[in-house]
Formats: sequence, C-alpha cells, structure tokens
Amino acid sequence: MDVDVLVVGGGPAGTTTATLLARKGWKVLLLEKGSHPRFHIGESLLPMNLAILERLGVLEQVRAIGTHKPGAEFPIDAERYNTFRFERAINPQFGYAFQVKREEFDQLLFRHSQANGVDAREQIKVEKIELNEHGRPVAAIARAHDGGELRVRMRYLVDGSGRDTLLGSQLKLKQKNTLHQSAAIFSHFTGVQRRDGEDAGNITVQRFAHGWMWLIPLQRDVMSVGAVCFPEYLKQRRGESESFLMKTLESEPSVWRRMQGAQRCGDVHVTGNYSYTCSRMTGPGWVMVGDAYAFVDPVFSSGVYLGMNSGEQAASVVDGALREPAREAELQRAMVVRLKRGLKHFQWFIYRFTTPVMRELFNAPRNYWQVEQAVISMLAGDVFDNKAVLRRLRFFRFIYAMTALRMAPQALRGWLRRKRQVGVDFRGDTLQQGNP
Repeated sequence: MDVDVLVVGGGPAGTTTATLLARKGWKVLLLEKGSHPRFHIGESLLPMNLAILERLGVLEQVRAIGTHKPGAEFPIDAERYNTFRFERAINPQFGYAFQVKREEFDQLLFRHSQANGVDAREQIKVEKIELNEHGRPVAAIARAHDGGELRVRMRYLVDGSGRDTLLGSQLKLKQKNTLHQSAAIFSHFTGVQRRDGEDAGNITVQRFAHGWMWLIPLQRDVMSVGAVCFPEYLKQRRGESESFLMKTLESEPSVWRRMQGAQRCGDVHVTGNYSYTCSRMTGPGWVMVGDAYAFVDPVFSSGVYLGMNSGEQAASVVDGALREPAREAELQRAMVVRLKRGLKHFQWFIYRFTTPVMRELFNAPRNYWQVEQAVISMLAGDVFDNKAVLRRLRFFRFIYAMTALRMAPQALRGWLRRKRQVGVDFRGDTLQQGNP
C-alpha cells in the first residue's frame, strides 16, 4: 500500500490525528493491533478535552455515554471532602468534564475516524518501521491477526502506539523515569456508594499510606475503583490480586465505607512500573503522540487529554510538513516546546502529590492571587497556553517550597521515600489479558 500518512495505534491520540488529517484531504491509514471495544484504563476526562471533542464533532456522542463530572474531590479525613469544581478555574471554556468507559469512548473515536475518511483497520500489528539512510520512515511491516503480512509505504509516520512505544523501542529512545515510579491495581464494581447530589459524578482521589486510590463513577451503576501504589507495596501482592485490592481499599475508612455492598463486575487488573519518557518526540518524517512519547501517573487524569492534545498538534505538524517540507523542523520544534511545557506542569504536581507538603496544601487551599483557581485550571488541563494560569502555578511552587521548609522533617521523609521507589522493580503486569 502507498499512503500519505500511516498512524499506528487506534486510541484517542491516534484517532484524533488520523481524523484531522483525513479531513485535510490526506490519504490516511490507521492500524490498530487490537479490536474495538477493548478494555482500557484512564476513564476520567478533563474539561480541556471537551473543546477537542467539539472540534472533532463528537462532543454530544461522548455526552451520551459519559457521566457528568463537575470536579475532583480529595478527602481530608473519613468525613470531610475538599472539592475542586472545574467551574472555578481561571477563564474556563467548559466548567465540567465526563467520566467514560474507555471501551465505549475509544470505539466511538475509532468509528468516527472511519466516517471521516480514515482507512482504519483493526487486528493488524505494526512490527517494524523501515528507515532510509537519513533516518526517515519509508515503509512499515505489519502482520494481521490471521498471519498475513502487510507492507505499507508512507510519506509520514505518526506513532500513537501507547505503551508499546513502537518507535521508542525500535530506536531505543524509551527511558525509565528516574524521578517517579508507581504501579496500579484496579477493577470495576457495582453497588459502590456515590456522593450526594451534584457531587455524584466527581472523581474521588484518596491518599493512603502507600499511594493514592481512585473512585470514578461510570454509567449503569458501575464504579472504577483502584489504587496507584508504591512498587514496594504492590510487590507484596504475590499473585493474589482480588484479595490484595480489597485489603488495600479496606485500609482507608472513607473508601471502605463506600464499598459496603459492592460487587465486582470486571477483572482485577495489575500494571507494573509505567513511568517513562522517550528522549525524542519527533524526527525526520515521524512524530509521537500520547503515551507513545511519555506516561507518568494517572493521578490528575491527564492521559487522554495529553494524548488528544498532542494528536491535534501532530495533525497540524504533519499537514504543514507535507505541504511545505522545508518547514518540518520548525513545526516539530514548536510542537515539542509546547507539549513539554504542559507536561512538565503535570509532572511537577504528580511527583509531589503523595508528599506531606502537598497533602497540607490541598487540604487547606487558599486563593491568594487566584492560586487555588490556577491549581483547579491545572486539574482541568489548562497548562499549555494560558499565561495567567502558568504565572500562578509558578507562584504555587514558591508556596510549596516555603511550606516544605516549615515542614522540613516530614518533607524530607516524603522525598526520600519517593526517591527510593524509583529503584524498585515490579513484575506481573496483567493489563492486557486480565486476571480474575
């Protein structure tokens, strides 16, 4: 086959890029190794997602399958919650988001790409990218589910392969994150108690001694419940996934109270150390989007938004580079600078979220110079272009530093524990096949 653009991976990042490029008139082939619907974690969207969904033309379809999410809540103790409502962000375009079952959400985006002219195919895994003497992709070797081989010649390659990191692995660009590591265990349940009134759709983020837990309300009385843990804690699992998950949830009274009468309705999944970054995001004739480039931690639900945002940026880069090849390097540099800037703001908060200092600041937020609203804007995903938000987030870092000095002994213990986790290796990933 000869195509203008080959997109590898049929998740939110890949389908966003493919759809937008097909709309610009390019011949786009999208290859997905699995088949939709397929299970995936990352069910909580951000308000900044909605503008992209609107531009894609699927916002109302997502609204129909989603649970209204007005904010994110962080329990202070067994009774009290501190809720950050998205409508309080600085200049919010959308004051809410949605929680979605990813198998439904991803399938919706995949079918939408086909309706927009993308040649999107499932159960075809790209195994290798062939590069010319200048390091430019010229062809891809793919294998179908039935064993048949497909050779694709393309003018441009978009790697949206997620944690497979196709190019990152082949070009040896993938690097373990030296600042942060965690692992997760999770499942779906029915009968979990929801919060009252308008808070019923909030995501709950509960810190505990070994990391943090999430409760994400979905449609049809389903609740996604899981824990992101320090690797040294999850290594104690020893294969007993369900009992370990329930024991973990029981350790936090406010979460366990909501689990009374709950019944598991899905597999218990475990995923190991997953914080990584590739040393490059772009190259001659190629660009990475979403998790193919980097993944840190899902604590602020940034994964889908970062993927779709980078997919939208990549579509502009690829379109510009194909029309004006001399501008390719310039377009790629601008994309890298912008995306790294936003990612760094998420990373800074993620690396410190489980520390005593961040707990102190989140439990007693103050809106001096709209700093609390800037944090809400960060939680909403507004970390790329809003200068008012970025200035205040930098001031929040100063507040954090001053608080850390005041809490020096606790801050030091938290820092040492976080550093220790980076060297802990965890095996036993069951994310792909599931583990009852």
